Amino acid sequence: MSDKPAEYTGPERVFSGVQPSGSLHLGNYLGALKKFVDLQDDHDCVYCIVDLHAVTVWQEPKELANQTRHIAAAFLAAGVDPAKAIIYPQSRVRAHTELAWYFNCVARIGWLNRMTQFKDKAGKNSEKMSVGLYDYPVLQAADILTFKATHVPVGEDQKQHLELSRDIAAKFNNDFDAPGFFPLPEPLIKGPGARVMSLKDGSNKMSKSDPSDLSRINLTDDADLIAKKIRKAKSDAGVIPEAVEELEGRPEVSNLVGIYAALSGKSDADVLTEFAGQGFGAFKPALAELCVEKIAPITQLMNRYLSDPEEIDRILARGADAASEIADPIVGDVRDIMGFWKV
Repeated sequence: MSDKPAEYTGPERVFSGVQPSGSLHLGNYLGALKKFVDLQDDHDCVYCIVDLHAVTVWQEPKELANQTRHIAAAFLAAGVDPAKAIIYPQSRVRAHTELAWYFNCVARIGWLNRMTQFKDKAGKNSEKMSVGLYDYPVLQAADILTFKATHVPVGEDQKQHLELSRDIAAKFNNDFDAPGFFPLPEPLIKGPGARVMSLKDGSNKMSKSDPSDLSRINLTDDADLIAKKIRKAKSDAGVIPEAVEELEGRPEVSNLVGIYAALSGKSDADVLTEFAGQGFGAFKPALAELCVEKIAPITQLMNRYLSDPEEIDRILARGADAASEIADPIVGDVRDIMGFWKV
């Protein structure tokens, strides 16, 4: 074996994925879709609708394909351009599942036992959860590394899974004496909107699984509903402070200021300078107006795409073919490295 691991020298590539389960919301837009659009002009980008991950918990079979189209429509409406980035459904590229099995034989039980997301999702019902949900992080590693992705835009809650991807890549390279074959992917976390919190509880992340629809702004909400949700968003009895340090201990205020900053392209400090000393009777209408300005055009475009599912299907099929052209040779190399029989 090599004494020193070699560095990966292949091309840089960005990979990310979104589950087709439930409607996307403002947090998904600011934390993912907006970043996807920003990255596509300067990076080789692969964006996946991760339907294999979705079925780790029950999904209604009659709805799954339409949910996949819904996410694709959101990608397109947000500005992801299929001429610049690959958009495709995970289940159409078989390299994902094949590489996931090989990685199951590289990863270690102890590594998966340390994954906090499974514990959080399963709670006291871990014995009743699917093996797929437990093994989710290994499939995620396969998603990333089947394209030899070097960078992954992730939220803080996915950072541990990315670390596992790095561990699997490093162990594969070492075990099979293939230094530098897989890159050790790096996270892309920084930037406005990296973590958008619930409108009803600033200590919890905005989520499509939250039972209260008032906790989030869906990308399908109309202007009146957006304004209503901002108006009813939890704040406090104080005013907008002057300095970022004064947001500490005020999670709901910090969240609303952060949303305004992310949508406007300003820093939190700039927003505070603009609204310092004002109450929420002034700030919330301004935030509602900004949300409507930014989200309403996306909603309109989504509806336009969803009215033509055949066009969405054509885009996804082309994307799956393009993704397979990258992934299949890489997984073929993995088979050779691992020593599988071939004619």
